[in-house]
Amino acid sequence: MSLDSVGQDITRLLYKDGMLRTWYRDKPDGWTLQSKVWSPFYINLRRVGSTKNGRDILSRAALAMGSILRDQLPQVNKIVGMYMAGIPLATAMTLESGIASCYARNLEEIDTPEDFDVKIEGIRKRLKEHGEHDLIEGELSDGDTIAVVDDLCTKFTSKLITRKQIMREAKDRGIHVTYKDVIVLLDREQGGVETAKKYGMNLFSVIPFRTKGVPWLKDLMNPKEFDVLTDYLNDDQKYQDPSMRKSLKSIAKPSTREDK
Repeated sequence: MSLDSVGQDITRLLYKDGMLRTWYRDKPDGWTLQSKVWSPFYINLRRVGSTKNGRDILSRAALAMGSILRDQLPQVNKIVGMYMAGIPLATAMTLESGIASCYARNLEEIDTPEDFDVKIEGIRKRLKEHGEHDLIEGELSDGDTIAVVDDLCTKFTSKLITRKQIMREAKDRGIHVTYKDVIVLLDREQGGVETAKKYGMNLFSVIPFRTKGVPWLKDLMNPKEFDVLTDYLNDDQKYQDPSMRKSLKSIAKPSTREDK
């Protein structure tokens, strides 16, 4: 089965299970993302273990993301799951492929890579005061080639923070590791690939959402819902205007699904 075929199946299951949510069907006010950008859709894989098709989604995602490792990144010998939706994905990949996985600790007080440089010493001191907490939890070895795993990518900022976590943790352990590859289940295609290249990194995805993911959902969506998501992913800036969001709210038709 091709990567596109698996990606299409996962995308449709995410929508049907309510993990891929839209302003039209689920929440008329929409969402403000971690990047501070407003969005008419939101993807929440943190629910994947509890939904009707969650096990199927997780298994398919692990196989697809594992195939990227096998076919395109054979040099990678360890993966790091990002907090928090990247952690079950990395664990599932370990179960499916046998590749060893670690995870990156949540640093909720850090919003940018620049914050990391300013705040890291205080964070490290706090972590060491409580047991053996590390920036990266798991076994890292000298010479490891690491790929980071996450559920999705918007602007790539959080991946740059994770890079700093990995490199600082390796320094603290007195080892050298290589990390330049990121694998996500879904790329919103809003600048992540370009930002990755700027920093000498690579972004791989199972679902390129703008060019393939939204078209895969066309027959499941209301035409207005489909048109707005398509237009938003081509130009998200005009949707930051409050008057535009007010207009979208007025045409929303939220469902009465029990799992909302």
